[in-house]
Amino acid sequence: MTYACESKTLESAIISQSTMSDQVLVLNANFEPINICDLKRAFGLILTEKATLVSNGRGYFYSINQKFPIPSVIRLQRMIHRPRAQVHLTRKEIFRRDHYTCQYCGHHSSNLTIDHVIPKRLGGEFSWENLVTACSVCNHKKGGRTVHDAGMKLLRIPKPPPANAMYIFARNNFTDEEWLPFLQGW
Repeated sequence: MTYACESKTLESAIISQSTMSDQVLVLNANFEPINICDLKRAFGLILTEKATLVSNGRGYFYSINQKFPIPSVIRLQRMIHRPRAQVHLTRKEIFRRDHYTCQYCGHHSSNLTIDHVIPKRLGGEFSWENLVTACSVCNHKKGGRTVHDAGMKLLRIPKPPPANAMYIFARNNFTDEEWLPFLQGW
C-alpha cells in the first residue's frame, strides 16, 4: 500500500519536473541494451520491482519521507526475448547515416534532399545502397542520370548503418556518459 501512495506522489512530481533529456537506458537481464524509456516509466518499473537501478548519475528525488535515486540506467529483473533492434530505412535515418552532409560536394546542411544513386527510371531501388543525401544544387546537377554520366563522385559508398547498440540508442545530442559502457559492448 505504501508503494501505491508513494508511486502516485512520485509520478506527479516527476511529470512536473521531467524534461526531454530525462531518458533512461533499459537493459535486459543479461545487461544487453534493449530500449530507452522516460523517467516516469523507469520509476514505475523500479517501484513495481520489475527493474533495478544500475546507474544513478542524476542526483536524487525527494518525497516526504524518502529519497529516490534518479536513474539513468536500469536493468530488467527477467530476461525479455525479442529480436535484435534494427535501423529502419527512413529519410531521417538516411540523413543521420550521412551526418547531414551532401554526399557529392560535402556541404553540411539541415536543408538536404534524398537522391537515388541509380535513378528509379533506370531500375534504382529504395535501399540503403542506393540512397544518399544531396544538397539541392548537386541533386539538380545530377538530375536523372547516374553518377558516372553526370561526371560526379560520391564521397562515401552508401551502405546500411551499423546495427550496433551505440548507433541505435545513441541518438542525436547524446550526452549521458553512464550509458557508454553498456552501449559499447554490444
